[in-house]
Amino acid sequence: MRTRLLGFVAAVVLAVLGALAPAAQAAVPAIDGQTCMDGGGTVEYESAQGSWICVDGSYNNKPID
Repeated sequence: MRTRLLGFVAAVVLAVLGALAPAAQAAVPAIDGQTCMDGGGTVEYESAQGSWICVDGSYNNKPID
C-alpha cells in the first residue's frame, strides 16, 4: 500500500513539474535578432539547447524569438 501511494505521489509531482516547465520557459521575454544587434550583441546558435541566443551587448544570453 505504501509503495503504491509513494508511486502515485511521485507521478503527480512529475506531472505537475512537466506542466510547469513550458510555462516557465515562455515567461522569459525573447528578443528578435535586430534588437540583439542594436544592443551591441551577435546572434549565435546554441547547439546544446537547440536555440538562438544573443551573445554580448545589452541582451547577453537572452533567447532570440
